[in-house]
Amino acid sequence: MPAQAAPVNGTIAERSVEGWTVFITGLHEEATEEDLLDRLSDYGRVTDLKVILDHRTGFVKGYALAEFREFREARGAIEGLDGKSLYDRPIKCDFAFTRTF
Repeated sequence: MPAQAAPVNGTIAERSVEGWTVFITGLHEEATEEDLLDRLSDYGRVTDLKVILDHRTGFVKGYALAEFREFREARGAIEGLDGKSLYDRPIKCDFAFTRTF
């Protein structure tokens, strides 16, 4: 499995230790892990999902990290979900680990 993927928009996605990590922002504070997992699972098997909570309020801070074993699954999730709505809010998706060239 490659440690990096083909360049896209001047950046190269890089693989983390366990897989390809997608950074998701713009999440509504009431979004749940199940909501997000349901959407992400359409693109492949999610091997890890971390929805970041505000420890003071218990609500979602607005971002999450999802990990896929395969590059094509992560790229599919990014292409399929970037700009789409969840709880009537558009979310942004991109690779969490990149480098510019």
